[in-house]
Amino acid sequence: FTSAHSHIFSMPWPAKNAGLGVAAMSYIAVDYLRHLSPKWHSRLQPALWSILALAAVVRVPSYRHWSVEFRSAIPFVASMLFMLVALLYEAISVRSVTAVLGLDWHLNTAPLPDTGQWFLLAMNEKLPAPIVEILRARIIGLHHFLMLFMMLAFSVLFGSVKAPGLGLGARYMFTMGIGRLLRAITFASTILPSARPWCANSRFRVPGYPHRWAQKYYVPYASDHNAISQVLRLDQAYVDIGKPVGDYRPQWGFMSFLIDFLRPTASEGPSWFSLLKKAGGGCNDLLYSGHMLVAVLTAMAWTEAYGGFSSVLVWLLVAHSAQREVRERHHYSVDCIVAIYVGILLWKMTGFIWSHEVRSGNKNLVKFEKIKSRLIQASKDSDIDKVRELLKDIDVSNEESKNHTAFKYARLFSGVTICFALTIVVLAFTLTTDG
Repeated sequence: FTSAHSHIFSMPWPAKNAGLGVAAMSYIAVDYLRHLSPKWHSRLQPALWSILALAAVVRVPSYRHWSVEFRSAIPFVASMLFMLVALLYEAISVRSVTAVLGLDWHLNTAPLPDTGQWFLLAMNEKLPAPIVEILRARIIGLHHFLMLFMMLAFSVLFGSVKAPGLGLGARYMFTMGIGRLLRAITFASTILPSARPWCANSRFRVPGYPHRWAQKYYVPYASDHNAISQVLRLDQAYVDIGKPVGDYRPQWGFMSFLIDFLRPTASEGPSWFSLLKKAGGGCNDLLYSGHMLVAVLTAMAWTEAYGGFSSVLVWLLVAHSAQREVRERHHYSVDCIVAIYVGILLWKMTGFIWSHEVRSGNKNLVKFEKIKSRLIQASKDSDIDKVRELLKDIDVSNEESKNHTAFKYARLFSGVTICFALTIVVLAFTLTTDG
C-alpha cells in the first residue's frame, strides 16, 4: 500500500503539466465570451494571448534543447512547404468540383439523404432544451483546434511535451498535408451535391451551364435510364452535342491550364490566385471534412504527447464539433465519420517523424546497447579514458549541454524560431477566424 501510495503521488503529469490543460480550456472559455459578452471578450482575449506569448518568450533562455530543435528545423520547413502545396492543390480542386457542373446544377439538385441529420433532429425532440442548446452552441471551431495544437507545441518550453517542439510541428503539418491531398483526390473523384443547395449560387460566380466536358460526358446521360444503359453497353459517349458552349478565357500566361478547372468569369477580375482565395470550404459535399481532419489530428497529438484529463475534454470537443458540422449541414455524417478514422490512421502512420514514446531513458538504453561491446573491450584493455568517453555518449543531458555550447548561434536560432512561430500563430488566427 505504501509503495502504491507513493507511486500515485509521484506521477508527474497531474501536478507538473496541469497548467497546459488549464491554459487550453481557459482559452476556449474566454473565446466563447464573444457570444455571451463581446465587451469582456474584447478585453480578455488580447490579455490572454499576451500572457501566453510572454510566458513562452520568458522560458526561451532556460530551454536546454535547442540543438535538438536545430536538427528538426529542416524537416519542419520541408513539412510546412509540403502542406502549403497540398493546400494549394486542394483549393484548386474545391473550385473545380464546384464549377464543373455550373450553378444551375447546384440549385436544382437535391441533397443526399443523411441519417445522421435525421438522428440529430429526432434528438432535439427527445433531449431537454438546455442540452440541445449546448449541442447547438458554437463552442469550438477550426481556429480553436489550431490554437490547441500551437499551445501543445509551445509547451515544450515548459517540459510538458517531449522535445523537439519543431519535430512535433513537422509531424502535424506533414500529416495534415497527406490528409489534405487524400481529401482532394477523394472529393474530386465523384461530385456530390451540397447539403446546402443555395451555397454555390451565393458564393461563386462561375457560369450557370456545365463545362464542355460535363456537356459531353454527363448531361446527355444524367437522367435518361435508356441513355445510361446504352452508355454501359457501348462504353462510349454516343450523343453528338454539336459545338459545346465555351467559357471566358482570360490571359493567365503559363497558368492558363487552370482555366478549365477554375472556370473564371469576366466579373471576377484577372487574377487566378484571387479565385483560389475565394474557394474557402467549397459548396459541394467535400468528402471527407477538412475541419474534422484538423480537429482529429489535434486531438491525437494532444493525447499522445500530453494525455491527462484534458485530452478527454479535447475529444469531447471533437465530438461536439462533428455533430455541429452535421447539424448545420456543412457536411454529411459520412464526411465526419471518415475524417475521424482517416485522421487517426494518418497520425499513427507518421509516428516515425516524432513520437512521445521516445523517452530519454529509452534512448539511453539504445545507446548503451550500441556501445556495449566497445565498452566491454575498453574495460578489458583497462582503457579508462575510452570508458569515460563512451559513458559520456549515454548522458543525454551532457550531450545537450555540449551541443548547445558548441553551436555558437544557438541564441540567434532560438530567437528566430520563437519569432517565426509567433508570426505563424498570428497568421493562423487571422486567416482562419472565419473557418
